[in-house]
Amino acid sequence: MPTVYSPTIYHASKTFAAGVLSQILIGDVEGMENVPPKGGVILAVNHASHFDPPLIGCLLRRHINFFARKTLWFNKAASWWLDSVGTIPVDRDGDSDIKAMKATLFTLKNGGLLTLFPEGTRSPDGTLQFAKPGIGLIAAKSQATVIPCRIFNSNKVLSKGKVLPNFNLSVHMRYGKPISPRSYDPGREAGRERYQIVADRIMAEIAKLTRPRTQAI
Repeated sequence: MPTVYSPTIYHASKTFAAGVLSQILIGDVEGMENVPPKGGVILAVNHASHFDPPLIGCLLRRHINFFARKTLWFNKAASWWLDSVGTIPVDRDGDSDIKAMKATLFTLKNGGLLTLFPEGTRSPDGTLQFAKPGIGLIAAKSQATVIPCRIFNSNKVLSKGKVLPNFNLSVHMRYGKPISPRSYDPGREAGRERYQIVADRIMAEIAKLTRPRTQAI
């Protein structure tokens, strides 16, 4: 977590987001009690919209760390806010980002809650995509508890390639049961496929999650 992290700025931002999004977007939410109140946890979520991070984070009591591409630190104001809320910068153009990986493992080893999108990028139409091995690497190395979470309808709010959001709908979320390392990690015996296996198992748990309400809004 950045040394300039400010609980005051984080909670003020979260309170503002919760107030706004609860009125205009958030529909039914189930399973938040599955998120442990403490300890290193990975919140693994499907990804279809720029709205996903605030939708996930604004209702949970715990502080959540997110990844964001380094290019978002484009001026002093943006850099100040991103650092203040504990965002971890990552170089998406490079083959690896050792600094981001160290920050990630440090966060989890010190009892933090980290949100990761296994698909690596936004789905163009809301359908679940194949998981990238990155989340498998982080989960296997940290041995953190994983909470699968699935968001429904967020792609219709601001889908990939769109500029203007659509607020004439509701977004629903379900948080699944905790997944222990024993359940997702095959161990070193799996060899080079280990991290992909972990990622696929986590993604499979996300896919099992059903929408809180069957009626479409």
